[in-house]
Amino acid sequence: MEKIASFTINHDTLQKGMYVSRIDGDVITYDIRMKIPNKGDYLSTGGAHTIEHLFATYARNSYLTDRVIYVGPMGCRTGFYLLLRDSVSKEEAADLVRDSMRFIASFEGEIPGAKRRECGNYLDHDLDEAKTVALDMLEVLKDMGPEDMVYPD
Repeated sequence: MEKIASFTINHDTLQKGMYVSRIDGDVITYDIRMKIPNKGDYLSTGGAHTIEHLFATYARNSYLTDRVIYVGPMGCRTGFYLLLRDSVSKEEAADLVRDSMRFIASFEGEIPGAKRRECGNYLDHDLDEAKTVALDMLEVLKDMGPEDMVYPD
């Protein structure tokens, strides 16, 4: 079998940030890298789960709602994938991620979709970790532009 594109990226040189992972027709997959791969510091399942609920809720309620296809965690627990229609510019995508991280960092209250009848693992959430990661990502992404969305060699 052919190696899938994401496995061809050198994870030993990958840093936190936002990268264009792939383009498939009119869909752009963004790699939102929140942790440096293979360094022993990963998102906990509870933290990733909470980020997923809040990130997806914010993105799907943003002005880009009809162009958001998917928001979800990476299995390696180092980040998230964000899939958007290609009608969304890289600048708009970066703004959406920064706005989502601000939303997460300042979130108070009941996590959307985290009741037993709404979620398959409703007890596994960690809002404090989600906020910490979001604040870190705001710092990582603060000066990022489209030219920075390229994987390192």
